[in-house]
Amino acid sequence: MHSLGLLGGTFDRFHAGHRALIDYGLLNCLRLEVWLTSDQIAQEKDPRIESWSERSEKLLQSISEDSSRISVHILEDEDGPAPWHENASAILCTPETLVGCKRINQMRQSNGLEILEILNVEHVMCRDGKPISSSRIRKGEIDRDGQPYLPEDIGKANFKLTKEVESSLKDPFGQLFEGPEDDTSVAIRAVLEEIFGSHGPIIAVGDVTVKALQDMGSPADIALIDGKTKRMEWEDASTIDISLYDENITCKNPPGQLTADLFQACKSALKVWSKDHSKTLIHVDGEEDLAPLLLHPMAPLGSVVLYGQPNRGVVLRWTGFESKSRCRNLLAAMDRD
Repeated sequence: MHSLGLLGGTFDRFHAGHRALIDYGLLNCLRLEVWLTSDQIAQEKDPRIESWSERSEKLLQSISEDSSRISVHILEDEDGPAPWHENASAILCTPETLVGCKRINQMRQSNGLEILEILNVEHVMCRDGKPISSSRIRKGEIDRDGQPYLPEDIGKANFKLTKEVESSLKDPFGQLFEGPEDDTSVAIRAVLEEIFGSHGPIIAVGDVTVKALQDMGSPADIALIDGKTKRMEWEDASTIDISLYDENITCKNPPGQLTADLFQACKSALKVWSKDHSKTLIHVDGEEDLAPLLLHPMAPLGSVVLYGQPNRGVVLRWTGFESKSRCRNLLAAMDRD
């Protein structure tokens, strides 16, 4: 049993892999010093990473029963105090940080200190056989326990609305920004102020919302249209400027369904955006109303999904753990064919 072990990392979106690392450390060390990457370094890596205070708070909350054995510190460089720490006798790592720990031991020898025992902890795997990682969580692929948000048969079967799911969708799923129906700029202007500086794609579902963003000079990154409003043909749909989009995709999706065709279109649009932030317009032959149930589970954390609320305004929903989990449950409750 080591008296003191060292552990460093970013620890964003604290997950099962982080917990396994800390548990192994506590099993082998009386005390742990956990060094969390500073905000400056973390933001250079990915601006979506949570602040140091948020990360440290969630870490301590997750190990509240052992909090007296753990102290949390700010890591200002690659190695922290490990090369010169006189009281530590162990350092924890995962397979990809093993090389760094070996380098630290070489530095300790140069500094006349005993080398640290390297406690190598294997990754916790997801159902797909890949490691749980903060980057995959930020991308929206998995939750903190490594579970996917999409059912296994997505992209293979067509999902059909049930009365149970339909009932759950009656209330607006997000924050309603009210505005007159004959002047969509009122609601859209308020939405744009709210989402200013967002890191994820802005996704608009519905012709009126797509055109309103276009008219404000802020076309959506991903737009879904079906040529209708209130399930009636909309004459202004023809004024949507398709030249504002880098990609144009057409798919079929009958009312009350989420087809494999629609799923593939959304998947392609998100892939294009993640590659170089290119914009995609998806023309839906049928209806696109239920598309947010697919988009939230597929989109990265921090994405923005907008859709119109007839006679009331525009609904905004940020993509986060709650929206992803809710949509996962609704998809599971739908029928298949």
